[in-house]
Amino acid sequence: MASGSDRNPIIIGGLPSQVPDFDPEETQEWLDSLDAAVDERGRERARYLMLRLIERAREKRVAVPEMRSTDYVNTIATKDEPFFPGNEEIERKILNATRWNAAVMVSRAQRPGIGVGGHIATFASSASLYDVGFNHFFRGKDDGKGGDQIFFQGHASPGVYARAYLLDRLSETQLDAFRQEKSKFPNGLSSYPHPRLMPDFWEFPTVSMGLGPLGAIYQARMNRYMEARGIADTSDSHVWAYLGDGEMDEPESLGQLSLAAREGLDNLTFVVNCNLQRLDGPVRGNGKIMQELESQFRGAGWNVIKLVWDRSWDPLLAQDRDGVLVNKLNTTPDGQFQTYATETGSYIREHFFGDDHRLRAMVENMTDQQIQHLGRGGHDHKKIFAAYAAAKAHKGQPTVILAQTVKGWTLGPNFEGRNATHQMKKLTAEDLKRFRDRLHLPISDKELEDGNPPYYHPGRDSEEIQYMHDRRKANGGYVPTRIVRAKPLPLPDEKAYAGAKKGSGQQKIATTMAFVRVLKDLMRDKEIGKRFVPIAPDEYRTFGMDAFFPSAKIYNPLGQIYESVDRELLLAYKESPTGQMLHDGISEAGCTASLIAAGSAYATHGEPLIPIYVFYSMFGFQRTGDQFWQMADQLARGFVLGATAGRTTLTGEGLQHADGHSQLLASTNPACVAYDPAYGYEIAHIVKDGLRRMYGENSEDIFYYLTVYNEPIQHPAEPADVDVEGILKGLYRVKQGDKGEHAAQILASGVAVPWAIEAQQILADEWNVKADVWSATSWNELRRDAVEIEEHNLLHPEEEQRVPFVTRKLADAQGPKVAVSDWMRAVPDQIARWVPGTYQSLGADGFGFADTRGAARRFFHIDAQSIVLGVLTELAKEGKVDRSLLKQAIDRYQLLDVAAADAGEAGGDA
Repeated sequence: MASGSDRNPIIIGGLPSQVPDFDPEETQEWLDSLDAAVDERGRERARYLMLRLIERAREKRVAVPEMRSTDYVNTIATKDEPFFPGNEEIERKILNATRWNAAVMVSRAQRPGIGVGGHIATFASSASLYDVGFNHFFRGKDDGKGGDQIFFQGHASPGVYARAYLLDRLSETQLDAFRQEKSKFPNGLSSYPHPRLMPDFWEFPTVSMGLGPLGAIYQARMNRYMEARGIADTSDSHVWAYLGDGEMDEPESLGQLSLAAREGLDNLTFVVNCNLQRLDGPVRGNGKIMQELESQFRGAGWNVIKLVWDRSWDPLLAQDRDGVLVNKLNTTPDGQFQTYATETGSYIREHFFGDDHRLRAMVENMTDQQIQHLGRGGHDHKKIFAAYAAAKAHKGQPTVILAQTVKGWTLGPNFEGRNATHQMKKLTAEDLKRFRDRLHLPISDKELEDGNPPYYHPGRDSEEIQYMHDRRKANGGYVPTRIVRAKPLPLPDEKAYAGAKKGSGQQKIATTMAFVRVLKDLMRDKEIGKRFVPIAPDEYRTFGMDAFFPSAKIYNPLGQIYESVDRELLLAYKESPTGQMLHDGISEAGCTASLIAAGSAYATHGEPLIPIYVFYSMFGFQRTGDQFWQMADQLARGFVLGATAGRTTLTGEGLQHADGHSQLLASTNPACVAYDPAYGYEIAHIVKDGLRRMYGENSEDIFYYLTVYNEPIQHPAEPADVDVEGILKGLYRVKQGDKGEHAAQILASGVAVPWAIEAQQILADEWNVKADVWSATSWNELRRDAVEIEEHNLLHPEEEQRVPFVTRKLADAQGPKVAVSDWMRAVPDQIARWVPGTYQSLGADGFGFADTRGAARRFFHIDAQSIVLGVLTELAKEGKVDRSLLKQAIDRYQLLDVAAADAGEAGGDA
C-alpha cells in the first residue's frame, strides 16, 4: 500500500528559486542565449525553442518540473527585491498601535453585560499585509475617481477600525460601540464590512466567505467593461481582495479564476493570508495549502507570488548549497509548521534542523531565541512591499500573493497558532502585559489591571500619526471610504412605455417578451440607454433577447476574432470590445456578481449603471440567494428578472425547473421590491417607478425583482382609468364582474390572472356568481406595507390607527376572497390577516413535474375550474349556496382526473 506521502504529494514538480548557483558563468551563457533568441527572433521563436528543449530533456530522462507548484520558498529572490521606500521603524510603531487597539476593542466588547464577541486572531496574522497596502498601495478617491476597490477580509475588520481610530476617522466612543449598532446608535460599528450598516465607510461586504473573491473578480471585470464602453475612466483602479486560506475551500472562491485569467485582468490582486488555520483547526494539516493553491492558480492562468519566509531565513537559504533546507521546507506539512509556531527554539532546533547534520550546522551559531523567531513572510514589510510591487507591475494576468503568516501573531503564547484562537476574544491581564511588552507600548501595569484596558494613541502631532496622514495623502485619500457622487439620471418619457401599454393585440406573448420589449425601447433612449447592462447566464435566446445582438452586442475584451456560425442570420451572435451585453456563461453566481458590481457602480465610480439580470427563476433566489443578500448589503440597485417563473409554466423541464417559491424567498430580503405582473402595461408602470425610485431624485438603496413567465397570453391594452397606485402598491381590480346573484372576489397574480378571468366567466354563466378579478401585482409589497403600519400602530396607540392598503382596497369588496397563483400558498397567505372577511388561497404546493400545463394545474387545483370550486366552497361556508353544488362542480369538471384537463397553451420559451 502506498504511503500517505505517496498518495498525497506535498509538492508537485517544484523549481528552486533560492539555492546557490554552482557555475554562474555557464548559467549566464544559457540566459544570454535565450535573451538573444527573444531579441533577434521574437517571443514565439523563443517559446518554440524552449518547448523543444523541454522535449529533448524528457527524451534524455532529465527530470523537468511541471511548474504546477514551486519550492516552498519566496517567489521573489532576495536579490530581486526592490528598494523599500518607507520608514520601517515608524511603520512598526504604527502597526503596533493598530494591533493593540484592534485587540483591546474586541476584548472591551466582551466586558460584563455586553459580551457581543469579535475576532482578533485573523487581523493579528494579516496586520502587516494591510499596513503595507495602506501605507504604499491603496488608492483613495480624492481625485474624484473610484480609487482602488479593496475587499477586506471580514474577520479582520477590527484592525481596519483600529487604524481609522488613529487617523481620527473613528472615535474612542465608536470603538467602544463595536457590535452595538442600535444600543449605541449612532456610534455603533458593524461586526464585519457591511456597507448598508456603515454606508460612508465600507464599500464591499465580504462575510459570507467565498463571495469576496468572486465579487472581486467581477468588480475588476466591471472596471474594464466601464472603461471599454466610455462610461468611466477606471485605468488607475486596482482591485485588492484579502482572503483566508481556509476561505478558499468555498467553491465560489476558486470557481471563476479562469474568467479573470481569460480576460487578462491584471488590475486584480488576490492576497491570501495563509495562516494555515481554518476557524477551528488546520487547513491542510497533512499537506501544504500554499502549494495546493499555487497549483490551482497557476493551472487557471494566474501569476503566482509566494511569500513564505521573512528576511531572517535569507542567510540560511544562502548557505543551502545542496538544497537540503529547501527539501526540508518542501516536505514539512502545514500541521507541523503550525506546531513550530507555538514551540520553543530548542524544540525547532531538534525537530526541524536536528535530523540532518547539514541542517544542524546551519543553525549551530544561532541561539534558541533566534531560531524561535525565524519568521513567516507575511509579517515582513519589505518582503510584502516587494510582492505588492511585483503584482502591480505584472501585465496580462491577474496575480495572487500567497502569504504565510501565524494566526494570532504577537498576541502571546495563549493565542499564537492555537486551534481555538479564532474563537478567543478576551485577553487576561497577563495576556495584555505580554502583548504590551511585545509591542513596546507605554502602558502601565495598573492601567491593565484596573477594569477595561485602555486604547493607545501616540498623539495627533506624533511622528507616527503625521506619517500615516502623509502616506494617505500621497495615495489619494483615506480608505476604506464609500462616496456617492452620482447625480440622478434623466428618466425616459412616456414614449418609452407606449408600446407595452398598447397590449399585444391578437398576438400572444409571454410576460418575459413583454418586459424585453420595454427594455428594448428603454435602451434606445438617448439619455440613459447606454447605462443599461443586460446580463444573462447563457440564455439570451431563450428569453427572446437575441434581438439585441446586432445593435448592443456582447462584451468581449478581445472582440470577435472568428466567423460566427450564424453570421448569415439577422440576429447573429456578435461580440465586441465595446459590447453592452454581459454573457457570463452557465454561471448564475458569476452573473449575480456582475449584477452587484454594475448595480453599485453609482457609488464605486460615481457613474450609475442599470443592470438587467435575466435568469431561469428557479436558479435565482434558490441558487444565489446569498449573493442577493450581498447585493442588499452593498446597496446595489437594478432589475432582477426571474423568467420562466411559476410551478406549472415550464413543466416540460420537470422538478428542478419548476419554481413555485422564489417570491417567498424574495420576501425575506428587505431590500428587494418584488412583483408578479400579469400584463405588459403593469410591467411598464413597475419598471418606470423602479427607475424613479432607484435612479431619480432621492434615490433608494433597493433592487427590483420581477417574476415573468414563458407562457404566451394576450395582453390587453391599458385601461383608460387604470389604477396605477394599485399596480405599484400591489393590488388593483383588473375586471369587474357583470352578472350573478352572489358576490365573490378572486385575487390572482402573474400567469394566474387569465385563469381567474376564465373562472369569472364560468361562475357567471353556470353558477350565478358575480366575481371581481383583482391583479395582485405584489403579495410581498402588500404584506410589507401592512407590517409597517401595524408596527406604527403598536408604538403610537394615542394616534389615529392607520389601515393597511390591502385592507382599504378590499373594504367594500363583497363576498369571500379566493387567492390563486402559480406559487405555493404561502405566497398569497402573506396577506391573509389583513384581508377583510373570508379569505382562502389556492397554490402549487409540492414538487414540480413534467407534464402539460393543463395537467399540472389540474393536479395542483389552481386552474380555472378549480378556482370555480374554491369560490363555491367559500360561498357554501357562508351559507350562500348549498354544499351539494360542490360535488356537482367536481363531477362536472372532472377535477379528480388530471388527464381530463385541457392540455393548455403549449410552447413559448420567451
